[in-house]
Amino acid sequence: MTVVVVGSVNTDLVARVPHVPRPGETLLGSDLARHGGGKGANQAVAAARAGAVPVAFVGAVGSDPDGEALRGALVADGIDTAGLVTVPGPSGMALITVAQDGENAIVVAPGANGALSTLTDVQRRVVAAADVVVAQLEVPVPLVLDAARTRSDHALLVLNAAPSAPLTDPGTAADLLAVTDVLVLNEHELADVGGPSPAGSAGTAGTAGTAGKAGTDTPEAIARVADRVPALIVTLGSDGAVIAVGDDRRRVPAFPARAVDTTGAGDTFCGVLAAALAGAGGGSGERRVPPIDALAQAARAASAAAALAVGRVGAQASVPTAAEVRDLLAGAPKEHA
Repeated sequence: MTVVVVGSVNTDLVARVPHVPRPGETLLGSDLARHGGGKGANQAVAAARAGAVPVAFVGAVGSDPDGEALRGALVADGIDTAGLVTVPGPSGMALITVAQDGENAIVVAPGANGALSTLTDVQRRVVAAADVVVAQLEVPVPLVLDAARTRSDHALLVLNAAPSAPLTDPGTAADLLAVTDVLVLNEHELADVGGPSPAGSAGTAGTAGTAGKAGTDTPEAIARVADRVPALIVTLGSDGAVIAVGDDRRRVPAFPARAVDTTGAGDTFCGVLAAALAGAGGGSGERRVPPIDALAQAARAASAAAALAVGRVGAQASVPTAAEVRDLLAGAPKEHA
């Protein structure tokens, strides 16, 4: 089983600050730290460190020194970079502030990540060999659609709709959701994609346990989005995660964590989830979304990895090893459906 990640790769420039800057505010922060980042690359590293399956990366870096450094970092984690092309100009870069409570604010300059709208011939061969294809929306939507349509008949597409903007456009959303097998959203993205509760509707307690961003009722938003994809996974931070397949729901509790830096925690979740699905045979034979119990089991490993990641600084630097995740899982009580 092979995981192929189609997505972005950036250099992260990180400053620690007392709090996330308010509009118009100037803060004194720490010295800048440089880390490997980009949602796609972070997810590839997480899948590779999960250890169960080979991982390949499809994307673009620039012709600058950062491009070679970013490629080297992926190779160091054992990731196949045959599908990582070099294009003229700068590589992607993210400017990140991390507050004392671990929350962050991020601005991404896409650079080379925005250069490709279709796969190259080499990238097409890499994607066609995948059992699980993972994509995000930090690269052009046409590239994601090309990868989805290039995958083999048995390969699952796991789409992490971050940033969520393309899924708020009806036409683009229809195209993306039509090719998606497992959609992964966080609470804010769910609010964007699921939209507000119908006028006059009261909030519903229960499955997800909390109200979402801007007053969006989380269980109702989950129901609206779950109607549009075969499987939906919503991450809710310290409230865990909810898996929805049709009308069925599974709750995955969060693991206790002290947040130092939340950068890349969602990417860690997605990468470990994809590796777990591939390791369990997700994508083998006829394309079929795994049963909800298998999705919940994969999400449990992903939640454990994310809990470890938030306790460390950096994106790729914070991704735990498979042994660390196993140790945390071994000491955790079994969750109840």
